[in-house]
Amino acid sequence: MAARICGQSLHVLRCQNRSQLSTIATTLVLTRHSSTTIKSSTTVQRTKPASIAKDVTAPRSALKVKKLYTPGPLGVTLSVKEAMLRDVGSRDVEFVECIKFIRRRILEIAGVTKDKFSCIPIQGSGTFAVDASFQTVLPREGAKALVIENGAYGKRMVKICEAAGIDCDVQSFQENRQVEPEVIKDALSGRTHYDLVAIIHSETSSGVINPVSEVGNIVKEMSPDSIYLVDAISSFGAVPIDLEESQIDIFISSANKCLQGVPGFAFVIGKNEVIDKCKGNSRSLSLDLYDQVKQLDKTNQFRFTPATHAMLAFKQGLVEFEEEGGIAGRAKRYKENRSVLKQGMAELGFKELLDEKIAGYIISAFLYPNDPNFNFTEFYSRLNEKDLVIYPGKVLDIDCFRIGTIGDLHPHDMRILLKAIREVCSDMAISVPVKLIL
Repeated sequence: MAARICGQSLHVLRCQNRSQLSTIATTLVLTRHSSTTIKSSTTVQRTKPASIAKDVTAPRSALKVKKLYTPGPLGVTLSVKEAMLRDVGSRDVEFVECIKFIRRRILEIAGVTKDKFSCIPIQGSGTFAVDASFQTVLPREGAKALVIENGAYGKRMVKICEAAGIDCDVQSFQENRQVEPEVIKDALSGRTHYDLVAIIHSETSSGVINPVSEVGNIVKEMSPDSIYLVDAISSFGAVPIDLEESQIDIFISSANKCLQGVPGFAFVIGKNEVIDKCKGNSRSLSLDLYDQVKQLDKTNQFRFTPATHAMLAFKQGLVEFEEEGGIAGRAKRYKENRSVLKQGMAELGFKELLDEKIAGYIISAFLYPNDPNFNFTEFYSRLNEKDLVIYPGKVLDIDCFRIGTIGDLHPHDMRILLKAIREVCSDMAISVPVKLIL
């Protein structure tokens, strides 16, 4: 394949089998046809073209392909990357059709219809969509929210409320425990009325999957007028969830998680009857979901510059999602990845943070070994030198590190990582199987 970018020739070596792309490096050769040398403020002299061998030397690092074992950004297929290798205008007919396709397919994947829900893409990361949701659905004055948290991303919701001046109560659970629906029922049985109740589906800081369906039904039983918001950023597309059965009003996810696009935009699946009441609520111009969806519905265009390349990539990602078998097919591969990782890490002596009953298959957290030679920064760096990237650093109070099993990863990739972890432990003089603090 050859593409033209900025007047230069870009040659991409591709693999015929998409499932093997994770082991193939993408080689880029940029040919510079000419250069200019500024001689003075008024004179420009064009130099002779230099030979490729002398003039263009690709840095060695540019030929490497990092394998990402993270919860996002995550590795994507070469064909998803290739979808970004051309430019398209934000108001071109082609891009308008891309927007329409994405909005339609997201609703289909979620199992809802446009007469009840709208897909509202918004520029930025998943956190932008969470921020936009809080700021849009809650009135500027007198509103109160209840945030249910058992990890770093639930705590981030609290920070969003604080930054926006939203009155917020917090129901906290231990980082290695699942949210308990009965505790939420007690929290909602008091005198306080909450305009919004928010929860994380897959708490990515630990890997725990929270019972959002049970909580949703309790919310609507105890406080029917409350808006129920679910952050499913790292689970949508791989972990089944019934929005209507769970009585979800606002559902949030991102392009660069289980649907295997690239960073650049997120999206909100909002109940129409909720969004329609939100005019004038937003404390932000760019994060106003009401104005965003009204513009999209009217013109199929964004209010402000969209992430055109990221959306082209996401469209291709959605095609590949369908080819893999949708939610069931993607969940099957992710579960296989986790099974290989879980067994291999157990053989190395590493213990998981979570009980298997509450652990998901998106990301797994492992406790630090009780070995004086273990230093996570060095452990991470040594794996990175092998072009294997796990999540850098801990976000919980508990000493643990995380390994993702989503994105363009397959069981053989997990075996490659396990082999490298064994080698790194040996290089660091860490006894295997590792010892743990009991």
